[in-house]
Amino acid sequence: MNLIKQVAIILGFWFAGELLSYITKIPIPGSILGMLLIVLALEFKIIKPTRVKLVANFLLNNMAMFFIPAGVGIMCHFKILKQEWLPISVAIVISALLVLTVVGKLMERKND
Repeated sequence: MNLIKQVAIILGFWFAGELLSYITKIPIPGSILGMLLIVLALEFKIIKPTRVKLVANFLLNNMAMFFIPAGVGIMCHFKILKQEWLPISVAIVISALLVLTVVGKLMERKND
């Protein structure tokens, strides 16, 4: 029963994010908003990490399976990738460096 509650909490935040995205019409996917909502709920101690720990660990340990549909989707659009490889590559490199920098700075700040 504990697992069902944990899944329900995570799905509830996902649904809340989807609903927020739909109502506000902001150009951010509902799944991202749901993630932000659950992070805020954990940060402000609205929910305890132990209430979602088992399911969250399962999802993190099996994260690779979530990339399979994205990989298949990319293969379906190989013609576009072939034509636009340079701007796509530049965007990937810049965004990766930006993410690494921001996460590094946040971790430095957290450890101070």
